[in-house]
Amino acid sequence: MSTSQSIATPELLSPAGSLKNMRYAFAYGADAVYAGQPRYSLRVRNNEFNHENLQIGINEAHALGKKLYVVCNIQPHNSKLKTFIRDLKPVVEMGPDALIMSDPGLIMMVREAFPDMAIHLSVQANAVNWATVKFWATQGVERVILSRELSLEEIEEIRENCPETELEIFVHGALCMAYSGRCLLSGYMNKRDPNQGTCTNACRWEYSVEKGKEDESGQIVSANTEQNGQVEQFDPQSAQAIEIQNERPDNTLGLGKPSDEVVLLSEAHRPEEKMAAFEDEHGTYIMNSKDLRAIQHVERLTQMGVHSLKIEGRTKSFYYCARTAQVYRKAIDDAVAGRPFDDSLMGTLESLAHRGYTEGFLRRHTHDAYQNYDYGYSVSDSQQFVGEFTGNTRVSEKHGHLAEVEVKNKFMTGDSIELMTPEGNIIFTLEAMENRKFQEIDDAKGNGHFVFIPVPADLDLRFGLLMRNLKAGQDTRNPNQTIAATSTADSAK
Repeated sequence: MSTSQSIATPELLSPAGSLKNMRYAFAYGADAVYAGQPRYSLRVRNNEFNHENLQIGINEAHALGKKLYVVCNIQPHNSKLKTFIRDLKPVVEMGPDALIMSDPGLIMMVREAFPDMAIHLSVQANAVNWATVKFWATQGVERVILSRELSLEEIEEIRENCPETELEIFVHGALCMAYSGRCLLSGYMNKRDPNQGTCTNACRWEYSVEKGKEDESGQIVSANTEQNGQVEQFDPQSAQAIEIQNERPDNTLGLGKPSDEVVLLSEAHRPEEKMAAFEDEHGTYIMNSKDLRAIQHVERLTQMGVHSLKIEGRTKSFYYCARTAQVYRKAIDDAVAGRPFDDSLMGTLESLAHRGYTEGFLRRHTHDAYQNYDYGYSVSDSQQFVGEFTGNTRVSEKHGHLAEVEVKNKFMTGDSIELMTPEGNIIFTLEAMENRKFQEIDDAKGNGHFVFIPVPADLDLRFGLLMRNLKAGQDTRNPNQTIAATSTADSAK
């Protein structure tokens, strides 16, 4: 095994959909974050970064000795070419560490207008071979984010042939079933590979579309109520429009104002299966691929000399940013130090809500290893995020030092709890709880409530998070109901 002297430490790159997410990612070990540029990244929805927040984020990152990359990876029509350099100029003046781009024309324009600005090639550019990487290097691109369709062997070959170019690899997060010209709908519906001549034209089957919404737990569920036995169908003409700053009518494909609504699809012969349809900067999520989890390959990617390991999820929560950063930080540090891979990290990631995990294309599998055929939402059967610490404390004569928790999901005395901080995690059974009126209570009701719980007085809780360990048979769909209990023992994975 390689020693720490011969292995460079890869960058841990986390998503930042907001300043809060950025701060939690940095606190838990991220070296850099990526955030969207207003109007020019594929994150019109769910992007809290306006120019003011972008400047704050860049300043805070640099004060910590960390980096912030700005995503401007749209494929623009002519109308946006007219304003792109004008709108980008104040962003460049803020001092981001790089721009993540995919369009060759925009890259050319940036190289001409801002020759000293570092450019990273977006995964959307679909770089799948070393010749492509060499080409982009000649165009002034400093780093290439490789396509997620590559195997470990292909990545290694690219590294060997392009030793001077930085390479970035996705190691965790959502995967698409339809992006960059790759369609797996037929593979999802009847396991026939549409890319090997056996397509059954699943895209032409009959689908019904209904309104969806995000519930309190973050799951996409039906927003419909049945009237006279009929389910209200989604009407794109009546979809609630959202305002996009400086948006032009010709950027909406002539179909009206863009909508912020989520829709659910169901195939005629599977009406009970509701499949969310939405889009982010990495592609269109029509059905439900499993989520990528490649933490078991961090050691090999590190030994190859991959420069940056990237976590997907700019729409995910600050808890997701914190947990993934903490886990992948340990995996990277272990790999660099020559320590063997800690299998428990796989289990820790199970505590995050997910759609089932796959290692993607890093190793070859049958198609059903990539797809989730059972459900279209994220779920965990080991742990649920239940609260964040507010910073308020008090001393109770009966229970000692208490810290206030802003409740996100219900938890009770007697629950097995994991308290997570950047310095380390502790697991304990919650024995007492008080409300703001100093009254003892047995349960934290749920989102919007505040409670005080006993914690060690010397803990730094500035980025402290609280999780409840679920019992056997429970999951985040029904966290307070044991469906098929086989054991009463709580465990933290």
